[in-house]
Amino acid sequence: MKKYVMAFLKSGPNRLQDSAARMQLQMAHLKNITRLANEGKLVVAGPFLDDQPIRGIFIFNVETLEEAKKLTETDPAIKAGTLIMELHPFYCSAALMEVTNIHSKLQNKSITD
Repeated sequence: MKKYVMAFLKSGPNRLQDSAARMQLQMAHLKNITRLANEGKLVVAGPFLDDQPIRGIFIFNVETLEEAKKLTETDPAIKAGTLIMELHPFYCSAALMEVTNIHSKLQNKSITD
């Protein structure tokens, strides 16, 4: 078992009206996810598929809320205010650490392609 921090990504107060700006922000958000995963700081990330205020989750490979908060502040969607993150300490299988390695072997294409 291992400590992590789970983040619930929620709709933020800002909404981009321009579809091109939304797409550009989404791509920057996905690139940040990829960077954090490659650094070993993010072990799980993904959106929920229903249209609710909680948009998705991150599971950070850190032990403290302070560490996770610093990582969330690197996300362009957080900076833009289109998302906010609610952070919670989380205790789960240490096997989550293998998700990124397994994902890279199974994925068909990169999320940023």
